[in-house]
Amino acid sequence: MTTGRVLAVSLAAASLFAGAQAFAGESPLMIRVGAHNVDPKSDNGSLAGGALDVEVDSQIGLTLNIDYYLTPNLAVDVLGALPFKHDIKLNGAKAGSTVHLPPTVSLQYHFMPNGKIDPYVGAGINYTMFWESKLDNGTPLDLDNSWGLAGQVGVDFALDQARNWVIGVDLRYIDIDTDASSNGTDLGTVNIDPIVYGANLGYRF
Repeated sequence: MTTGRVLAVSLAAASLFAGAQAFAGESPLMIRVGAHNVDPKSDNGSLAGGALDVEVDSQIGLTLNIDYYLTPNLAVDVLGALPFKHDIKLNGAKAGSTVHLPPTVSLQYHFMPNGKIDPYVGAGINYTMFWESKLDNGTPLDLDNSWGLAGQVGVDFALDQARNWVIGVDLRYIDIDTDASSNGTDLGTVNIDPIVYGANLGYRF
């Protein structure tokens, strides 16, 4: 076995041992159900060479998080949701709509994992999928899927002594920029870049 493989196996074994020590009698898995508002920034760019100012409306929807605690302080958070539908305004008037889903994976650091109040920060990556994008006048509209970075701050409030149940509130910034086109013609880039904020109820299994 090469030195590199020995080192990799040793690190993996150490990680497993640390995890076993950290979670003796405690599950590392938490499921959260909540509601969040996806609130795009006020200036979403322009299309058609600057002729059309774009505004994407905010939308509230149901969210689902799966958190896996690597250590008491570090957790991997996977954000899912039911699809969000947003109205699109051009030059201030409703002109169309789109549906999107923004799954996001983040690494969180929890400052007080054993406390009644546990603030945390997180950073990760987002992949946003768009479909059913259309203009009200029948003109085709295509919005490309988007990769972007995401940041998060939040706090959990324990509802019981064992911290199996928590109520959480959080706020995220997600970098969502999508290229728009119609009938194969490039129209420009829509900078959605929303603040996503809301509350959730979590249960640790």
